[in-house]
Amino acid sequence: MSKRILLIGTFILFGFLAQAQRVGSSPEYVKTLTANWKGERTPDGRPKVPDLVLERLQHCTLEQIWGYLGNKGYRNQVEKNWVILKPGETMTGRVVTAQFMPTRPDLDSLVRAQGKAEGRSQKGGINIWPIDILTKGDVYVADGYGKIKDGTLIGSSLGNAIYGKTGKGVIFYGSVRDMQELKDTKGFNAWVKGHDPSYIKDMTPTSINAPIRIGEVTVFPGDVVFANEYGVVFIPAHLVEGLVSASEMTALRDEFERVLLQQGKYPSGEIHGDWSDKIKDDFRKWVAKYPKKLAITQKDIEAYLAKGH
Repeated sequence: MSKRILLIGTFILFGFLAQAQRVGSSPEYVKTLTANWKGERTPDGRPKVPDLVLERLQHCTLEQIWGYLGNKGYRNQVEKNWVILKPGETMTGRVVTAQFMPTRPDLDSLVRAQGKAEGRSQKGGINIWPIDILTKGDVYVADGYGKIKDGTLIGSSLGNAIYGKTGKGVIFYGSVRDMQELKDTKGFNAWVKGHDPSYIKDMTPTSINAPIRIGEVTVFPGDVVFANEYGVVFIPAHLVEGLVSASEMTALRDEFERVLLQQGKYPSGEIHGDWSDKIKDDFRKWVAKYPKKLAITQKDIEAYLAKGH
């Protein structure tokens, strides 16, 4: 019996090693990582959060997202202190991950051979492998271990290729070159740790669409990223829709409370605390006359009010 158990353990170990040796994660592995997502997926297994939800997410604030995720137990999702190509813009999208490591000859040879076995491009640098798999709505997120000089993962040519594939930009815990030219690419944006005129050197991509570390955050393939001038937050796909609805409701309440405070109709303690039935009725009337189209429904509003806010 012990020999049989040992044999089974050996097969499991070799199966794990075979998976670990891949450069690009299999769709099955990505689905296992993101098992909490129950919706549509991309061919590589990543959650495909709907475009409409990504658009709604753009109207949230970093604080709203941080608060919602913290309440769900995700307390390490925000990374700050970026060099931003175009400050003032907000970018959302579905994450494709890549990890780079300092090159050593034996590792580099192994990665190149495995990449060839996986059918990855043998022309150009192997730093293009993550770019090859990008699709519309993706954001390329790479751990370049903070390398600036000789750590430039893209320049203007690859930046334009990325934008052509995704309509989005990049987030690199590393650097880029050609900042001036990249800034001229309309619609493209980048959050990086620095920039340098040098070319990429002595860096090897060791994984694509596997978990990576970006500063203080663990990032999964298929996460949704929200990036603005105040920081970058990575959101588990299964939480995005609920987060967006909750943030929209919070923003609506905040706006209504400002109206009441300016009117002086109620003491501020009643406005900021649990609302009375009279304030709730005033809120319903105010929402009914709201000048903009709302993504949240009347049912959402009633469910929110029923919780005793």
